[in-house]
Amino acid sequence: MRIAQRLTPFIALAVLPLAVGCKDGYTVSDPPADLTLDAHLRQTLRGWGVVPILAVAPQNPALVDLGRSLFFDKILSGNRDIACATCHTPEDHATDALSLAIGTGGTGIGATRTLGPGRQFVPRNAPTLLNQGLGQFYLFWDGRVNEEGGIGRFKAPPGIVFPSQVSNLLAAQAMLPVLNRIEMRGMPGDRDVSGAPNELATISDASPTEIWAAATKRLVAIQEYQAKFTAAYPSIPVSSLRFEHAANAIAAFQVQALTRVNSPFDQFLAGNDRAMSVEEKRGGLLFFGKARCSQCHSGPLLGGQQFANVGAPQIGPGVGVAAPLDIGRGEQFTFKEYKFAFRVQPLRNVELTAPYMHSGAYPTLETVVRHYNNADSAQRSYDRSRLSPAVAAMYHGDAATVQSVLETLDFRLREPLRLTLVEQGQLVAFLKSLTDPAARDLRSIAPASVPSGLSVRD
Repeated sequence: MRIAQRLTPFIALAVLPLAVGCKDGYTVSDPPADLTLDAHLRQTLRGWGVVPILAVAPQNPALVDLGRSLFFDKILSGNRDIACATCHTPEDHATDALSLAIGTGGTGIGATRTLGPGRQFVPRNAPTLLNQGLGQFYLFWDGRVNEEGGIGRFKAPPGIVFPSQVSNLLAAQAMLPVLNRIEMRGMPGDRDVSGAPNELATISDASPTEIWAAATKRLVAIQEYQAKFTAAYPSIPVSSLRFEHAANAIAAFQVQALTRVNSPFDQFLAGNDRAMSVEEKRGGLLFFGKARCSQCHSGPLLGGQQFANVGAPQIGPGVGVAAPLDIGRGEQFTFKEYKFAFRVQPLRNVELTAPYMHSGAYPTLETVVRHYNNADSAQRSYDRSRLSPAVAAMYHGDAATVQSVLETLDFRLREPLRLTLVEQGQLVAFLKSLTDPAARDLRSIAPASVPSGLSVRD
């Protein structure tokens, strides 16, 4: 069985093993006498719905070209000082190497980016955009953009209605950063990099359609963008263009440029027994056995379809009514089980996308594995010194917060995994086998310039 872009039929495969795989006492040993290590791993993978991923369908070249320009152009931000690519840089594998993202008003890119005067951090880590176009069912850490209403019916956050012309979930996601004051839009009274008033920031938060229209007006005022839109949408007059047309183009670019699914693990799935080392294969058996990773990270993408409170440290300014804490999925649903629950991230290319967790709490895969080995202890003894000073000051490690997080800790993590140091190393080796070599250097996806004339690289 193989899979291309639509993954939702595999949700049942991802969840089914939870009913039978939650007992203590897992062991990972040599395969049964009648099975080789390779056969043992392949047999295990089938039980968790892990199947090869087909190449994505080719995208319209004109649409991709338009989306590429838009992705790297700061004109979409109110102050003309930040692009999509600022928080999802090619150098950092379509993320930013920061624990918490820094939006408009900041300076620099990647790990050297600094917060602007009077600004606050984006409350969550910027997840990588690698492989986000593979038909995922939920996007964002709290899953607030999804297809829970049915395939092709894109659910939006409260107060927002996605236009009917939005082509897919990834395009729906692209509609939102321009609305967010901290990420891209800016605050009332802001002036852009040239000193002109920020007209996007003056619009009411309750008027997303008006904000989208104002952003589109900026684009179509530029002759080169008019030509790119006409090439991508030859049947649509410039006067009829809407922001969803830009969002669809950004999504097409991401699908074309940021899909990377030819890792050693993928090659093993395709039948090449030599693609993975013995250590990586033993780590795979741990992943799908004693380490219990696959109880959340299952299916073709090894995650993305569930939510769980894994005991991640609380770091940052917080979100919504729970601020300065971030209760994740619990902001949308009052079920106790959703408090502090976040989307289980897909793991393809995970080696490249540190720091990890919704709060960017851990800098390496080794520290992540140690966390999962004993989530209770990791929550109680978290070391904030690994964070930048500005982010460390927002660590919420008081006894009440720690206890609140642990009260709803996912049942699968309430007992230590008891992985040895050797096993932890094997597990990390397996996670690194999920890296497509082509994802290591994405610099070629960046254009030399963009139609607005604004800087691409600073």
